[in-house]
Amino acid sequence: MDFSFPPEAIAFRAEVRRFLKDNLTEEMIAATHDGTIHSPALHKAMAERGWLSGAVPKELGGGGRDPLESVVLIEELQLARAPIDAMGVAIVMVSMILEHGNQFLRDTVVPRLLSGDALGCFGYSEPESGSDVAAAKTRAVRDGDEWVINGSKMWTTMAHVADYVILLTRTDPEVTKHKGLTFFLVPLDTPGIEIQPVPTMGTERSNATFYDDVRISDDWRVGDVNGGWAVMKTALKYERGIAGGQFPSPPVIDAAVDWASSNTRPDGTRVIDDPAVREKLIRAMIDVEVCRGFAYHTASLASEGVMFGVEGSMTKLFASETYKKHCRWFHDMLGVEGLLTHHEPDAHMGGLIEENLRHSPVTAIYGGTSEINRNMIAEGHLGLPRTR
Repeated sequence: MDFSFPPEAIAFRAEVRRFLKDNLTEEMIAATHDGTIHSPALHKAMAERGWLSGAVPKELGGGGRDPLESVVLIEELQLARAPIDAMGVAIVMVSMILEHGNQFLRDTVVPRLLSGDALGCFGYSEPESGSDVAAAKTRAVRDGDEWVINGSKMWTTMAHVADYVILLTRTDPEVTKHKGLTFFLVPLDTPGIEIQPVPTMGTERSNATFYDDVRISDDWRVGDVNGGWAVMKTALKYERGIAGGQFPSPPVIDAAVDWASSNTRPDGTRVIDDPAVREKLIRAMIDVEVCRGFAYHTASLASEGVMFGVEGSMTKLFASETYKKHCRWFHDMLGVEGLLTHHEPDAHMGGLIEENLRHSPVTAIYGGTSEINRNMIAEGHLGLPRTR
């Protein structure tokens, strides 16, 4: 097996590192404590370098950057703890529009998203259906050349700073749930939309969004009427492709090594000299390398023109589950000191481990829950029968 990267990807990694050195500041990272994992200046700088358009497939009209370079970009951004929630949303939303949208959306919305002048968010989940997005009840009823939308969405992260929401609605309640869905791209300044904050355990702000007689023209429809499930599958394809570039958090491991190296037991020995502690640290480092293997393999398939199937799910599942595990290990290792949050002056490395512990559970939900990804792997890779 050849684990080396082509020269272009190696050069691109160096370019990304230089960019982060010049553009990512500690203030940008610290600003995420307000719950919004986004930096307008950083996002705009990445857009100006073509990194948003470069991640969009060439066959859709995007830059078509080699997938190996794309996975390098995501890896370096994560290693640097860069706030990049808006980047992934923009790439997925643009890809959905280019694959299913009309010329109006291609001409008016895509350039704004790719330039960083506008931001998007996903309006899939609802309060009573959660991950079962096909059970959406938010109604869109046609009225001449317009649609009238009523309903609510939950976990609409980024809605409070976004310009558009890509909204899954029910347009035919008389057919089976997968067949009566339609997508719309809705400007969030449209009358009748209310956004309410939803704080989370991991400090990340999400939102509940409400739609009360929201009127939009048919120009804002994405895909066919009642053809929303095909658009939804496209969205998941691109979202899992990006999620396939996720890694367990090496910064958390670095913080744990630093703490264990600088703290001693009552007998005067360093914590890191404890074999049980060393085993946990080493196992975490091995997990990161295993996950890199998954991610690099998925990117390699894509760069060869192979449409990967469950590989993205395998990478995402392994990354999120090991990330949760590592955070629990290291939080336990810190003992009572692990309870100090980022605003406490004595918190180790700004409470990095404690904050990641609170954030880690959500990574097993977005981009496809671990349960859904396990089912996909069981059926698509292991050949097990469907159980639902």
